[in-house]
Amino acid sequence: MKKILILNGPNLNLQGRRETAVYGDTAFDEYLVSLRRSYPGVEIDCRQSNHEGVLIDALHEAEGRYDGVALNAGGYTHTSVALRDAVAAVAVPVVEVHISSILAREEFRCVSLLAAVVRGSIMGFGLDSYRLAVDYLLLDRPAGSID
Repeated sequence: MKKILILNGPNLNLQGRRETAVYGDTAFDEYLVSLRRSYPGVEIDCRQSNHEGVLIDALHEAEGRYDGVALNAGGYTHTSVALRDAVAAVAVPVVEVHISSILAREEFRCVSLLAAVVRGSIMGFGLDSYRLAVDYLLLDRPAGSID
């Protein structure tokens, strides 16, 4: 059975209540139920933390336990060299996920420190960005391959 980890960073525990005009009004736990139903043969685990070190530890622990990680690092996307280095250090495929398009937001959000070390970035599709990341991670093909 394939195993995917969704790893959510700071403030994503407030999904559905925080800036609903930007992020929508569906709670992540509610979305996760429907996402899991869409992939009955896949184990989808989810962790969320507002603490950078916890996210780094979760990435390290994902090695050998998961077939891929969908990482929404929240604000750490733009600031955390340590999180970027953790992604680069693990062999497990990581896809960067954002609910909104960071390129259409404030200038400081337009830069992702993670982009150069992840398999790809999916953004701007609301919570469906997570489904798109899971779809990619289940394809099980090497980075850079084109089909």
